[in-house]
Order: sequence, then structure tokens, then C-alpha cells
Amino acid sequence: MPVPHHTGDILKERYKINRIIGQGGMGSVYLADDLRLEGRLCALKEVFHDPQISETLRQQSRDQFLREATVLARLDHPNLPKVSDFFAIEERDYLVMDFVPGRDLSVLMTEARLKKEFLDEREVLTWAAQLADALIYLHGQEPSIVHRDIKPSNLKLTPAGVVKLVDFGLVKILASDEITITVVQGRGTAAYTPLEQYGGDAGHTDVRSDVFSFGATLYHMLTNQSPREARDRFLQPGLLVLPRDINTSLSPRTERAILWAMSLHPEERPQSMETFRQALLGDWNPVNQPKSLMPAPTLIDLLASPFERRLIWISLGLLFVSLIATLWQ
Repeated sequence: MPVPHHTGDILKERYKINRIIGQGGMGSVYLADDLRLEGRLCALKEVFHDPQISETLRQQSRDQFLREATVLARLDHPNLPKVSDFFAIEERDYLVMDFVPGRDLSVLMTEARLKKEFLDEREVLTWAAQLADALIYLHGQEPSIVHRDIKPSNLKLTPAGVVKLVDFGLVKILASDEITITVVQGRGTAAYTPLEQYGGDAGHTDVRSDVFSFGATLYHMLTNQSPREARDRFLQPGLLVLPRDINTSLSPRTERAILWAMSLHPEERPQSMETFRQALLGDWNPVNQPKSLMPAPTLIDLLASPFERRLIWISLGLLFVSLIATLWQ
């Protein structure tokens, strides 16, 4: 574990360390003041390269960091923090990003759970629309960029109501030769990790892996319950509790989209983020149409929902009994 910098330390004669805002086995994330741009706060993501490993492996790791930083620095989207700089000091590499103020969605979710409430579905879908737009943008890059670590704690809600997808620690660049470019080795957080990602960087992850993590994130935010791990669900089919069995106010359309996204096998999920967005929201754009009605469930949504199927069978049964009673009169 590298020794972290102290408050007041100045890096690259420009970034003055304010405090640590995140920490892991390969480095820390710092809140820093930009001394060239007065009043600007930034987040410095530090990656430590262990000097105990071979020079070849260490250089490969640094080359990977440089490639990733170069790609991320080109990104420009309102729901992504802007990467403004990257540099190296001895055995440590640094990625400089906009500091995103606000609270992450896991905090809001915890507050709702403590009040024994659920987050408002309409509000969650408003955030989901913004996240979907950011992921469509990432997946549409050449080469495509897969985030691989979508979860409530990596989603920040700014005071202006804008959702930002932060922490690109497990990002994967889908180059033509399938080179994996990562800042931090790992496979993500288990509750939101699809089966194919359990192989670490050797796993065959693609945009459908982000679809799974997105669906798992929505499941957690709308039920206050962490979804069961994909590995456990594979070993014990039927382990996942249906969202509407937990939150009965949830719409059938939202439940069906979430369960589709959380399919264990990639080929059974929506094959693109655009497809998942359409299944979840249809033509509804809550960002541009905040007062419009939420998308109504389709007939397929209703038939796919066990709760609605039960109601249909009960209704048909009552109709049949009524018909028999009428014929006997």
C-alpha cells in the first residue's frame, strides 16, 4: 500500500492536495485545488505501480494507463466528469478529473431505506435516462468503451440534479485486438457484476456487461435490497426475488426491463444500451419532459409480470363463474 500524500502537498507545481476522498490498494483519490485556475477543485486519481514486479510488467501497466488516459481525455459528455490532465511522479501515475459535488445515489438509497421508504420510481427513471445517455455515448466511441463498474456509489447527483457516472477504474477499451486497458485490476462489485466478468480482465466483457450492471443498480435503488450475485443465481436458479414482490408500487414495465437486463447470459439481455433504454423508458424523456406521464406498460409487460398474470387469471375465473351462474338462471 503506497504512502498517501498529505494535505498541502503540491503535485506537478499545480495541484495542491486538500484531502483524501477515496482509497484503495493501488492508490488514493484526492480532492485538490488547481493553483493555475483559482477556485477550481479537481479529483486526482492515483495509481501506484509496485516496484517489486518486473520492469516489463510495470512498463506494460504504465503504457496501459497512458492509453486509457488519452482516450478518457477525449470524452465530452454532460453526464461524465471531464478528464483534464494526466502525469506521472516516480512510480505513481495520476489522472486529473473534474471534482463532482453532490451525493452518490447509494447515500440517497440508504436514507430512503432508513425511513422505510422506496426512492420515487419517476425520479429514479429520470436518473436512469441520464445514465443511459452517458453509456450510449461511451459505447458509441471508436473503439467502444465499457465502464464495467456501474453501481449506486459510482453515480453522483449534483446540486443541479445532474447525474454523473464517476470512477473509471475498471474501464475497458474494446480495441480490435481485444486489448484490455484498466487503471485498476479487478472485476467490480459482486452484486452488480455479470457472470462473464468474474474472469477478471480475461473475461469476455462487452457493452452487455454494462447493461447487466445498470439493471442490477436499478434493482437495488428501487427495492432497497442488493441483488443476489450472478454466480449464486447461476448455481441456484430462482434465487432472485422479483422487484415487484418487494416494491409493489413498481410498474410492470420497469420490472420487466430490469429483469431482462439482469439475464445471466449476455445473449439473453438487451444487446445494446439503446435497446435497454427503449425497453425501460420507451419514447419518454424525463429530462426534457419532466411533467409528462411515465411510459405505460405494454401488453407484454403485463403478461410477463407474475402479479399481473395472477390478476388476469382471477378476473377470468370470476368471469367464468359469472357466466356459469348466468346460464343456470
